[in-house]
Amino acid sequence: MYPFLLTALAPILWGSTYAAVGLYLTDLSPLWVAVFRALGAGVFLMLLLRRLPRMAMSKVVILGFFNIGVFFILLMVAAYRLPGSVAGTLGATLPLLLIVIQWLAQGKRPAVKATLSAVVGLFGVLLLLNPSANLDPIGVACALGATFVIAIATLLTQHWQVKDILGVATWQLLTAGTLLIPVAWLWEGAPTMVTLEQLPGLFWLIILNTALGYIIAVNGIKQIGPNAFGMLSLLNPMMAVALGMFLMSETLGFWQWFGVILIIGSLIASNVRWRGTVPANVTLERQCDKAA
Repeated sequence: MYPFLLTALAPILWGSTYAAVGLYLTDLSPLWVAVFRALGAGVFLMLLLRRLPRMAMSKVVILGFFNIGVFFILLMVAAYRLPGSVAGTLGATLPLLLIVIQWLAQGKRPAVKATLSAVVGLFGVLLLLNPSANLDPIGVACALGATFVIAIATLLTQHWQVKDILGVATWQLLTAGTLLIPVAWLWEGAPTMVTLEQLPGLFWLIILNTALGYIIAVNGIKQIGPNAFGMLSLLNPMMAVALGMFLMSETLGFWQWFGVILIIGSLIASNVRWRGTVPANVTLERQCDKAA
């Protein structure tokens, strides 16, 4: 029981991304927050790891570009422009998006259960983003774009058969964070001084949300397996929704809440292992590449 409870902390921490931004970091630039998060977590993990990744650095840079660089920028912009419950739920559609991409790009026809789950999840997204919701279109595009680039990074990770997940993740954070510095500087100018009021949010986002989240996830998957971790990962959008309601006073309409329920329900259905069926489409690489 203890390994499950400890492993559950990873998706719970990832689901707190939007609340941390909304409560502490609204006055900082999204691009510089992405830089601080990537570099800070990378340096922290490197102090623990102290070695090179067991993978060609060229592949690490490519993965870092999608999985950290572009993803963190899009994720942070979405966190600044959307309610956390909406952004977190959209980000949780990654397994459903992977099913569609693998079908269209690789010809891997999904099982009936996976297809039905994807259809239900897509309908939930349409309800969540209905025109009456008056959501920021840039924020919506960034949230969906962040999920798309993570899907690309996940497929590349599977194709290259990455085994050293923590080592590769550490160097992805370091290289992508470094490359993000000139982008943030050219787009936003020099970073502003971080205030004492903002430090708790940065500490939570860098050390707990990102660095500790990766460590717990990697160790947890080794103990309980990727399929069990797939079920626990559903705590990510649930935490984002709960914190949005209770800490950020976010309100959604009836059809939006129904959309959230459909999306989370479709994810549960796609992860449940029925007797006589193939285990859920959840891999170790995919789950470790979810960063929210």
